[in-house]
Amino acid sequence: MDITLLIVAGALLLFFLILFSVIPIGLWISAVAASVRVSLVSLVAMRLRRVPPARIILPLIKADKAGIDVEQNQLEAHYLAGGNVDRVVDALIAADKARITLPFDRAAAIDLAGRDVLDAVKVSVNPRVIQTPNVSAVAKDGIELISTARVTVRANLERLVGGAGEETIIARVGEGIVSSIGSTDSHKSVLENPDTISKTVLAKGLDSGTAFEILSIDIADVNVGRNIGATLQTDQAEADKRVAQAKAEERRAMAVAAEQENRARVEEMRAKVVEAEAEVPLAISDAFRTGNLGIMDYYNLQNIQSDTQMRSNIARATGLEGEEE
Repeated sequence: MDITLLIVAGALLLFFLILFSVIPIGLWISAVAASVRVSLVSLVAMRLRRVPPARIILPLIKADKAGIDVEQNQLEAHYLAGGNVDRVVDALIAADKARITLPFDRAAAIDLAGRDVLDAVKVSVNPRVIQTPNVSAVAKDGIELISTARVTVRANLERLVGGAGEETIIARVGEGIVSSIGSTDSHKSVLENPDTISKTVLAKGLDSGTAFEILSIDIADVNVGRNIGATLQTDQAEADKRVAQAKAEERRAMAVAAEQENRARVEEMRAKVVEAEAEVPLAISDAFRTGNLGIMDYYNLQNIQSDTQMRSNIARATGLEGEEE
């Protein structure tokens, strides 16, 4: 008899353990105590759909106590889609307390898009300040200015899905600063009134297509950098100098080539003269053989050549003495 009672008690204990492991009785009791209508069948169905009931029921209780109208099926569908149910419910509660209109569908879409919907609501309530890196720009007078800006933004929940992030805001603000400084005649005017940059940049509507609304752009610091204009002029002068040197070298090479060509022509003419002089004795001997030239004619020719050479030597010597005097 005792053994039978023990077997029955063990079987009942095992049955209740299996029952409580399949049916979250404790979670159901918590929902009923919070006046949230949840059936045991739906909890068992969650188990069968591989959805942890606590991930759905606890945020549902939280939303009901905060006065947020959401349904169990919406939360379960968002969980099955890979979303964070608890974070979405927290964002809905925060938006409701801040008097911000945020439907569940939009909050779920923001969460599924990979953005932190709770952080977006916080930024919408408490604007965030974005610090830009150093932005280098050159004014028309050639002076480089290095500036940084602080951009105060507020999250735009309507454009959060598909809108650009902080990187786009920083890039657009940097581009606006460069454009504004580049259109300034003198860097001194920028140093005197840096707020003109922020006003010009803010008026361009840089938050278009982004997930944020730009509230203000404040120039935090402006420093004077290099004299880019003077550097460019120096580089241009150096380049012009090298071009001039290259052209002069080209002209010198052409002059050397022309001189060498002239020398070659002179040498060629000299060779022809030597060749012609070598033919003179042959012509004289031929004239002797043919009888066109006599011996006295030859002596007269030699005397004329000697007289010509003597006169040339005397003229050369006289010229040298004149130069010495």
